This record gives sequence, C-alpha cells and structure tokens, in this order.
Amino acid sequence: MNNSYVTDTMALVLILENRKLPQTVKNIFQDAETNNGSLLIPAIALAEIGYLYEKGRIDTCLHDVKKYCEANQMIVVEPITEEIVIRCFEIDDIPELHDRIIAATGYSKNLHIITNDPVISESRHVSVIW
Repeated sequence: MNNSYVTDTMALVLILENRKLPQTVKNIFQDAETNNGSLLIPAIALAEIGYLYEKGRIDTCLHDVKKYCEANQMIVVEPITEEIVIRCFEIDDIPELHDRIIAATGYSKNLHIITNDPVISESRHVSVIW
C-alpha cells in the first residue's frame, strides 16, 4: 500500500485552518505529520493560497504553509516540472488549468489526489480520496 498522496489546495487549507474534513483525509495528513506517509503539495497550490489569502477568502497564508512543511519533513512542495506540464495536457477532462496542474502532479507520480473537487473527482485520468 502506497502511503504517498497529492493534496489539492482546499484540503491543505482545511487542515491548516482546523476545519471539518473526513476522517480518512485527516488520517492521511496525520500519517504524513508522523512520518508514516508522505504528502506532496503541488506548487500551484501555493499560488492559489497566496491569491485566496490576498483576496481575504481564507485565513491561511503562504507563511503558514512554509511553517507546516518545515515542521513535517514528509510534507513537501512539488515543483511544476516539464513532465507535469506535459501530463497536464493529457488530462482533457478538467478544463481549469490550476486544477489540471494539481491533477497532473498526481497523474505523473501515480498517486491519489486528496480533493473534494467534483471536476477532478470525475476525471478518468486520476484517482481521488476524500
């Protein structure tokens, strides 16, 4: 069983803001926090967090994410690589570019994506946990 996952933006925000999440999702984050799994944060999620914070739509800021990653060695930011960009354009059933990049991060690594986004969840290219 693979204990590595990719998180989408909102799952990360919800965990950092201690908001309601399914127990399955909480367990995945707790496993990564205790070095019993790993969690990749797509770099595009940082851009989304910065934007949402700037607009006052969330309380989580980029500094919060940085501190979270520094405190948990198994939770890392995954850069947007050439492979991820190429995979992004193989995913033809997710119209929004940011969501495609998140999906492509999971797709390129063959990892489940933690998301409740219905468009990502319905993609035939990725597997989702929520």
